[in-house]
Amino acid sequence: MSDMKTCFKRVDYDLSNLLHYLDIGDIGLPDIQRPFVWSNAKVRDLFDSMYRGFPVGYFLFWENGQVNGSKQIGVGDKVHSAPSRLIVDGQQRLTSLYAVFRGKHVLDDDYRERRIEIAFRPRDGRFDVADAAIKRDPEWIANISELWASGNSSFKMVKGFLKGLSAKTALSDEEEEQISHNLDRLFDLQKYPFTALEIASTVDEEQVADIFVRINSEGVKLNQADFLLTLLSVFWDEGRAALEQFCRAARLPTGVGSAASPFNHFIEPDPDQLLRVSVALGFSRGRLKSVYQVLRGKDLETGQFSAVHRDAQFAILQQAQAKVLDLTCWHQFLSALIGAGFRSREMISSQMALVYAYAFYLIGRTQCKVPEHQLQKVIGRWFFFASLTGRYSNSPETIMDGDLNRLRNVSDAERFVGVLDELMTSQLTGDFWTITLPAALDSSSARNPELFAYVAAQNRLNAPVLFSHKKVSDLLDPALKTKKKSLERHHLFPKAWLERQGEEDRKIINQMANYALLEWPDNIDISDAPPSGYVPKVRVRFAPDEWQRMQELHALPEGWEAMDYASFLVARRRLMADIVRRGFETLN
Repeated sequence: MSDMKTCFKRVDYDLSNLLHYLDIGDIGLPDIQRPFVWSNAKVRDLFDSMYRGFPVGYFLFWENGQVNGSKQIGVGDKVHSAPSRLIVDGQQRLTSLYAVFRGKHVLDDDYRERRIEIAFRPRDGRFDVADAAIKRDPEWIANISELWASGNSSFKMVKGFLKGLSAKTALSDEEEEQISHNLDRLFDLQKYPFTALEIASTVDEEQVADIFVRINSEGVKLNQADFLLTLLSVFWDEGRAALEQFCRAARLPTGVGSAASPFNHFIEPDPDQLLRVSVALGFSRGRLKSVYQVLRGKDLETGQFSAVHRDAQFAILQQAQAKVLDLTCWHQFLSALIGAGFRSREMISSQMALVYAYAFYLIGRTQCKVPEHQLQKVIGRWFFFASLTGRYSNSPETIMDGDLNRLRNVSDAERFVGVLDELMTSQLTGDFWTITLPAALDSSSARNPELFAYVAAQNRLNAPVLFSHKKVSDLLDPALKTKKKSLERHHLFPKAWLERQGEEDRKIINQMANYALLEWPDNIDISDAPPSGYVPKVRVRFAPDEWQRMQELHALPEGWEAMDYASFLVARRRLMADIVRRGFETLN
């Protein structure tokens, strides 16, 4: 136990002291304008438990080894320029309490501002989430935040409530006494006792994360991004605020004539994703762990913490983040994805592949000065490759670290393009196209990266929609807003027909090779007729060369409508793989 005592200590607080330490900046609660994931009902239950005297859990703090930083936490003036304690566990509870007792707004996980309004009925000590009916009912205090925000004493508060309620309904002495008692109990929540376990500053972030996982009842796991974002809150809060403002704006569609915004149809980025891009650009690191200690100001040679060293590393991060959040860079990168045949988030199987592709785009643009027209092609090609192969599906940080190592000393356009091409060529061999990819297409998954690459390739090859004169790319435009999707996935061998033939396995019926994108009226017209029944009727609408090109770009074997189903699947997978290859090669 002697070793354990050096790791953490127990400290008791009452709620008013905790709120005071937050006010002066001694405890580092990240700015109240952080995404807050608790529902109002969960906050109500927290207050109800405290009111009843139930335990509501403890807090886990981490002593800050460097308290002489120049950055403040949150907004407004703080007595302490940097906190002496950081919150590891209990942030949602503490944010709930701080927001209600101080009357602060919070942001939900979509970055929309909202107020937590918890109502209280003094007659029976009941808590609820305020609604229109409660706000009209004099029996309720519609927003308990007003009790503490007003600055009035408990005596004045009780007297005022009784006076207002008595004007609406007669109260007996017993009722007045019960209401007064319940209001006093509510007011005294400021004295509610809390226990905090404070981990020593000598404990590193890996051990802190391990402690958190072992004691957290909900099994939530901290990651390196959580620690880095906490560091931003402490030492560069305007940087974290800029990340979150960018993410918020990326979720809000813009109208005609609106100012430029990060909104797009591919991704609603989270702060930790953009932070990864900044770290890759500024420090050439895929592993966030390797950057964390450096940003804390630790000299890796001496092991000592230095404010000067920390500020120098944050300056690098600031420069990188400015480029990451540059709207011109952001939209030029996204246009490279469109150029590669990808049109919307429905075709993105890996957000990590997109995030890391953005890092490579910025490295090519800012460090290697690759001409934009060339960079568009190589980044489009890289994203197509990374998405198709699932490059960052397993151990993404390790893979990215290796990719960045190959670019560490590269500073010219030719070598940058060469390194990426070498990585792609080493994996996209002849066997990949003829063996590996056809085997991967043997799947019934609706979100298979190989399927998205196939559709992207059709876009690159200007394929028409099957049984239509329109292009696939036109009808996949995410800007189209229709009551019914323009394109639908259609079974070439209809499900009902296969079932009548005795096929009951859904994985076989729903094979990727049995699907094609059709306009929804055609899908309805075909219904459950077999290919040998509906294909001759459709073919007469097209000239022979149109029909031939359509079949080719939809990977349909010659005479497929008369083939048995099993043979058709094998043949079409090979042809689909070839369409993917042809689409990819147009990006060379």
